[in-house]
Amino acid sequence: MEFIKTHPARIYAVAVAALALVAHYVPSLPSALVLGLVAAVLGTGEVVQRTEDNKTAAAGEDEHQGDDQADAGELPA
Repeated sequence: MEFIKTHPARIYAVAVAALALVAHYVPSLPSALVLGLVAAVLGTGEVVQRTEDNKTAAAGEDEHQGDDQADAGELPA
């Protein structure tokens, strides 16, 4: 579970690539199934994007806290 929390964008990319390969090499799949999966993938992409945005924002806050400590003459741990 920790791996999923750490690397959601990588897992998403592999899943999307696998879906594209299956859709290409299995032309007998019903188009409704493929379109439903595409919609689910788009929704999942939004969740992954928000997760990455939160990680970036948290890293930025940690960086700014280190700047405040340096301004006060303290070194970040």
